[in-house]
Amino acid sequence: MGLMDGKRGLVLGVVNDYSIAWGISEQLFKEGAQLGFTHLPDKDPANPKMARRVRKCVEQFNPKLFMPCDVQVDADIDAAFAAAKETFGELDFVVHSIAYAPLEDLKGPVHCCSREGFKTSMDISVYSLMAVCKRAKDVMPNGGSILTLTYLGGERVIPGYNVMGLCKAALESSVGYLAHEFGQSKIRVNGLSAGPIKTLSGSAVKDFDKMLEMYDALSPLRRNVSLEEVGKSAVYLLSDMSTGVTGETLHVDSGYHVMGAPPGDAKLAGA
Repeated sequence: MGLMDGKRGLVLGVVNDYSIAWGISEQLFKEGAQLGFTHLPDKDPANPKMARRVRKCVEQFNPKLFMPCDVQVDADIDAAFAAAKETFGELDFVVHSIAYAPLEDLKGPVHCCSREGFKTSMDISVYSLMAVCKRAKDVMPNGGSILTLTYLGGERVIPGYNVMGLCKAALESSVGYLAHEFGQSKIRVNGLSAGPIKTLSGSAVKDFDKMLEMYDALSPLRRNVSLEEVGKSAVYLLSDMSTGVTGETLHVDSGYHVMGAPPGDAKLAGA
């Protein structure tokens, strides 16, 4: 018996098999979940590179649903959840692992972020969770669990994380408000704040390698977390093992977030 036997869910945000959403999906599948996936639509339907790439890395999970969805297009989100209802009848969980900032705005300091870049970043990284939760409510008549992904840069200043830190702060705030609004419908909304994982989006963050080094040197466990560990913690939040948990941001970061000063044995390059 797996923790997710009989559970049906939709995962948004897999890009490749380095994605945190992929790591979560792997653990959900191991625990018996039935999964559906969305992917970013291809600009050229005649050459669906994105669809092929994502399908290839999720096919081992025997997806019951696989379709494009641009979270900036309401009709796409409507179509994805309509398809989920037709495929599964009801959903038990949704994984929202979507964030984006235009590269020129992400790379520069916060005060130089363009107005349009800020709007786009907040729309995709924050508003999309609200839009997804609104649709998910209609296919969770018996309750369920919704999980989004965040990072410590939403709570603390992480040099190089820049405008995405502002987005994560807003995202974490929205988790609390959504948890309040959906609680009486028995729908739980939580965030998972993972340590830095080498994903496609992570590669766009300035000095990402330095972030990895900091976790190895400063966290209580003296190491960073693995994709498998993040996935297992996500299963906890999505399963019936956490039915009393909502509005929470669970840190899966080897304890890095609790540190206020470097430990005495910390060794950093150049120190």
